[in-house]
Amino acid sequence: MKFKVETYAIEAGRPIVIMNFEDAKELGVYVSDRIEISFNGHKTVALIDLTRSLIKEGSIGVSEDVMDLLNVEEGDKVDVRPTQRPESVEYIKKKIKGCVLQKNEIRTIMHDIVGNKLSDIELSAFVTAGYINGYNMDEIVALTNAMVETGQQIDFGDDIVDKHCIGGVAGNRTTLLIVPIIAAAGLTIPKTSSRAITSPSGTADTMEVLAKVEFRIDELKDIVNRIGACIIWGGALNLAPADDRIIRAEYPLSIDPEGQVLASVMAKKKSVGSDYVLIDIPVGKGAKITEMDTANNMAKKFIELGKRLGMYVECLITDGSAPIGAGIGPALEARDCLAALQNKGPIDLINKSLDLSGILLELSGKIRKNRGRETAEKILSTGKADKKMREIIEAQGGDPKIKPEDIELGKKTHTVKAENKGDVRCIDNKRISQVARSTGAPKDASAGVYLHVKVGDRVKVGSPLFTIYAKNSSKLEGAVRLTEQLQPIMIGGVILNTLK
Repeated sequence: MKFKVETYAIEAGRPIVIMNFEDAKELGVYVSDRIEISFNGHKTVALIDLTRSLIKEGSIGVSEDVMDLLNVEEGDKVDVRPTQRPESVEYIKKKIKGCVLQKNEIRTIMHDIVGNKLSDIELSAFVTAGYINGYNMDEIVALTNAMVETGQQIDFGDDIVDKHCIGGVAGNRTTLLIVPIIAAAGLTIPKTSSRAITSPSGTADTMEVLAKVEFRIDELKDIVNRIGACIIWGGALNLAPADDRIIRAEYPLSIDPEGQVLASVMAKKKSVGSDYVLIDIPVGKGAKITEMDTANNMAKKFIELGKRLGMYVECLITDGSAPIGAGIGPALEARDCLAALQNKGPIDLINKSLDLSGILLELSGKIRKNRGRETAEKILSTGKADKKMREIIEAQGGDPKIKPEDIELGKKTHTVKAENKGDVRCIDNKRISQVARSTGAPKDASAGVYLHVKVGDRVKVGSPLFTIYAKNSSKLEGAVRLTEQLQPIMIGGVILNTLK
């Protein structure tokens, strides 16, 4: 049947159409069924919603996603026909029953995810089945390869190094130190990073304070060929797009199946041709992983997966019990990183970055065993890392002469002070991140929290604990109220509960 296009200026994230009940009845389709739409040689599968009055008979309402895929305009006539439920739905049901999926079955599911052939319910069922029943290593390898296969792949040459952090630690912006240290050592490190989902800042959000992070593949190759490094947002490159859709399904469910975490990380690394990969696995209260046994088990799986994918992988289990650095939020973290590159920043951020850089240098074979940390320290202390970072910033369209104090912070501030004297016993990662996010970060890059203390510090009554930065008074007031509720810092066994 042919239908006249009516366009709706909405981005649904997947192809969706709206049909009149009478037309749907004639086609024999119902809500959430699939139809194939074609126009001038372009085809796509879309999910249906129905209406009795919004769309007239003979017309079809299409989202911006469908318009882009079909290159249609208002008033064009498109061909519409019912289509079968994807074969992958049967494989998802198989996983729900606890069965092991074969390589071709996983490949079919990934292709259908990228092709927008699965409904939100079907994709959520797949995620939930993986969470409940898990994956064996054969399935994880197949999942990783299928994710790579269904997206863009970039060849940066031989001996490419990379790193990844599992996450969950506030302010843990080591990438902005590690990348210039590694590149200054003569290695190639094209770092594709993520934006924040639930945290106050992702690596890409922090880097965006200093330079652009979205590039086309040809632009990215030019930067890496000239500089030996980049720090960009991977979401703009269509690397392992099935993974991005899976993550969006996981988010509202607040689940993170281990097998999909492994495949997610390694698919992104394989997509850019990484040969040597270091995985940072923070462990501690408030981090994503709280138990050492879980961390050790995950490390073993990452190493095994790397072997089967042709990558050298090493894992470092780090202390994730408290924030790293002082700034939490894009601008504050960027200030920390620029200062650290000049050997003036938070010592814990510097030390962790040097530890990770040293291991990565040794893993690549560039530096012999037990000399990596020493080499990384020399690169940082002599200013070579700072110089390289400024080359990266300039190549990505930023100001290479930027200073930490040039970065604007929120004008509205409030400093939380200690009511009790004693030692700082705990700074809860999750709670302090919630406070920072309530200020408007990362959407407002100038907002966030700056810590004045570390775990183990001795404080007096009235000592500053952290300062809240926000762009407007309402955001500041909301963050102060949330601080009172969450009590993110514990002093001498007594939880902070009064603000001065």
